[in-house]
Amino acid sequence: MRVAIVHDWLDSCGGAEWVLEQLLICYPGADVLTLVDFMPDEERRFLDGHKITTSFIQRLPAARRYFRHCLPLMPRAIEGLDVSQYDLVISSSWAFAKGVKCRPAQTHVSYVHTPIRYAWDLQELYLQQAIRREPLRKLARFFLARLRLWDIKTAGRGGQLIANSHFIGQRIEQCWQRPSVVLNPPVALDDFTATEGKEDFYLTVSRLVHYKAVETLVEAFNTMPDKRLVVIGDGPMFARLQAMAGPNIELLGYQSRAVVVDYLQRARAFVFAAHEDFGIVLVEAQACGTPVIAYGQGGALDSVIPHTGLNVESEDKATTGVFFDQQTAPSVVAAVERFEDLPEGISAAACAANAARFAPAQFRREFMAIVEKTIENTAT
Repeated sequence: MRVAIVHDWLDSCGGAEWVLEQLLICYPGADVLTLVDFMPDEERRFLDGHKITTSFIQRLPAARRYFRHCLPLMPRAIEGLDVSQYDLVISSSWAFAKGVKCRPAQTHVSYVHTPIRYAWDLQELYLQQAIRREPLRKLARFFLARLRLWDIKTAGRGGQLIANSHFIGQRIEQCWQRPSVVLNPPVALDDFTATEGKEDFYLTVSRLVHYKAVETLVEAFNTMPDKRLVVIGDGPMFARLQAMAGPNIELLGYQSRAVVVDYLQRARAFVFAAHEDFGIVLVEAQACGTPVIAYGQGGALDSVIPHTGLNVESEDKATTGVFFDQQTAPSVVAAVERFEDLPEGISAAACAANAARFAPAQFRREFMAIVEKTIENTAT
């Protein structure tokens, strides 16, 4: 069986690329098709031995630097990737990959990280951050409206849709009117060790952009001067957050993977205010035995077992975090106080046991089972 894996683009390693790596372990003979491949040499070892085919965008002048500006060309480019010779097509899509054109007899399974965020719920935020001039914004809105239509029209090409969380499954239903099955993404659990004996500081790790809501955490901890917050990450909001942060808040900027793991293992709890599609870092914190205090919407509902405060027998031992129900500083403060008031606390062992559900080997087994079932259904 010839297998093609279609990926949006390759330029750096993130969560989508970690999923791609697991898919290539599942199907070691697979070819990779992608819009562009500018993955640095030091990060592309997982691609060794695989044929990689790119679109015409790869060959455009200055594409390495400006390929993201080719957004209007990407639907045409993904449709131009030829997968007709393959028996099984797998797309790993957070933007365009699911729109690849397949023959009726082919099996297509699409792992969906999200419908295109900047064409749907994050459109205005994207326009404000990426385009300064209003005439250009109007033009961009026109294009994004067309992109939404293309996104809906091509949803049927995705074949069997797999959502990376129940939240994304709901978004697929809302945006595309299509059903999906849910399979949470894999997490590199071997990078972490669960530790007891936490230190007296709270931690967040995030890109410092508006929708990550780190500003809400800074506002909350400004009102709790006796509690220390460490912020790891960089982004356009770094200077603003640094200016507003009180003396109990430390912004470390970008840090290496080793430093991030060290802080995750030592933190009293991990705090997170974003409305995430899934939120791999929430699982990474739990893999370190660190409880999570998070906004109780989106992907956090899949990865954190919240303390309900209902005095359920053994709840303190089974739960792995505390939720807050609004993205506001007072709501964060109330959640931190509830966390500190838990009579038995939250055990590192419970957090690590919950994180084990997201092991890469488990993801691979479940993904391949979905593919096998889809192939059987296609044959009948």
